[in-house]
Amino acid sequence: MAGYKISNQHAMHYLTLTTVGWVDVFTRKRYCDILLDSLAYCRREKGLILYAYVIMSNHLHLIAQAKETSRLSDILRDFKKFTSAMIIKSIQEEPESRRDWLLLVFRYYARFNKNNSLHQLWQHDNHPIELYSPDFIYQRLAYIHQNPVRAGWVEAAEQYRYSSALDYAGGKGLLDISVIDIAPTIGYVHVGDLG
Repeated sequence: MAGYKISNQHAMHYLTLTTVGWVDVFTRKRYCDILLDSLAYCRREKGLILYAYVIMSNHLHLIAQAKETSRLSDILRDFKKFTSAMIIKSIQEEPESRRDWLLLVFRYYARFNKNNSLHQLWQHDNHPIELYSPDFIYQRLAYIHQNPVRAGWVEAAEQYRYSSALDYAGGKGLLDISVIDIAPTIGYVHVGDLG
């Protein structure tokens, strides 16, 4: 998926951040918590406007944009750099049954990247897609929130802990987000379908 670029740094984007080799890293609570804490920090300190998210076992989907004083590319770069360092440190220092294998995989991928000295956790591309219409935004919202349902992890999207679906169903999720308050105009996506 190379070649996708963020041309408008302040537009709303649908983003997919994926682990190298699609390795199932985010099956442990502590790794998901690192992502959540870092997203919260990026909202407070770096100018990230977060509209929706879901953390799956090997990737993270976001709908986000940057405030006028920030660049979305810079925020994503810093997020990936920090979370990579923190997750690898956690793998090295805390109990992890897959430690040797995970570190071996991350070292393998780092060999092909001159920017990584020892380990690479994230693929480089974020697969950014600029969201330009209410219908497209709602389509992406539904896709993000239905990921855990399609995976068979939950019956209803708002039951999944590591997602903004609960916020769109009228509850309060783990992260503060900016709920999108626009009505879709296409018939097959309804507000009720999002949660």
